[in-house]
Amino acid sequence: MTRKPTGDLRRGWTTGACATAATKAALIQLWGGAFPDAVSITLPKGEAPVFPLALAESGRGWARVGITKDAGDDPDVTHGALIIVTVRAGQGVQFVAGAGVGTVTKPGLPIGVGEPAINPVPRQMMRDVVAEIAAEYDQSPDVKIEVSIPDGEAIAQKTWNPRLGIVGGLSILGTTGVVRPFSCAAWIASIHRGVDVSRADGLTHVAGCTGATSEKTVQTLFNLPDHAMLDMGDFAGGMLKYLRKHPVARVTIGGGIGKMAKLAQGAVDLHSSRTQVDFAKLAEWAGDPSVSNANTALEAYTIAGAPLAQRIAQEARIAAQAVVGDQSLIDTVVIDRAGHIIGQAQT
Repeated sequence: MTRKPTGDLRRGWTTGACATAATKAALIQLWGGAFPDAVSITLPKGEAPVFPLALAESGRGWARVGITKDAGDDPDVTHGALIIVTVRAGQGVQFVAGAGVGTVTKPGLPIGVGEPAINPVPRQMMRDVVAEIAAEYDQSPDVKIEVSIPDGEAIAQKTWNPRLGIVGGLSILGTTGVVRPFSCAAWIASIHRGVDVSRADGLTHVAGCTGATSEKTVQTLFNLPDHAMLDMGDFAGGMLKYLRKHPVARVTIGGGIGKMAKLAQGAVDLHSSRTQVDFAKLAEWAGDPSVSNANTALEAYTIAGAPLAQRIAQEARIAAQAVVGDQSLIDTVVIDRAGHIIGQAQT
């Protein structure tokens, strides 16, 4: 599969791009009588990647093509998955979720309840190739497109789909067709869709946590349903800024003391490579100059004890509230590595 490098990292192609390429190749066989060895598609920003066929099958009135997804150097759980499209005559362009592709069951997503989890841009890309190949072979552009992904239901358990109400498998995603290595955009977009689903379901309390341990603690503490748990990770700003425009009444932020200390000190990107704890500020909060010599926030906590953790919780709540505005009420939970609450603050 051809690709263009992004710095020293290889970029890849989305499931939507793979499904579009598979659709084009299958239509060429259905209407032209022979499979191509590879197929090129034009992506929304003009790139024209070439995809070799990994599977090619046909029968009377149908054709099937599989494209192996290459996510480049991005740690994508769908890297290596086989995206299979089967085409046959239909009415207009119809989309069907085959085995391993999910179905939408909750409102708030860009696709309606009961629809295959194939996002709007991939749908349009596939409609475009239907029109293109129909014109080339003088055919009516009436096609049923079934997308399937072997093992997609199992792979989907490693994604946010179950929380978003997408059942039965993976989503066919992508807005540009390109997977950019280690992109923050996809993660933040998933946070936004989580907020959308929560609001559409009428939830009045959601939570964003920095990791699995804090998430488990916060969810148990407030008895929140799975779809109230936003996968915030390091992207506190991505969550809070979206909530400012799309508010939920109550928002809990939970995390370990290091990341919560960064939030308390005004950082909204909590990744270790992008922000650091200000230990002089922690020493000021603790009233103990020795804290300034700590190497980690956890060490600072062992020096200063519970009052420091509580101050971090309070300052983190104030900082987050300033970002989200007054339409949502923020509360915070600071936990240790064992999942025990060591600081908690609310309005």
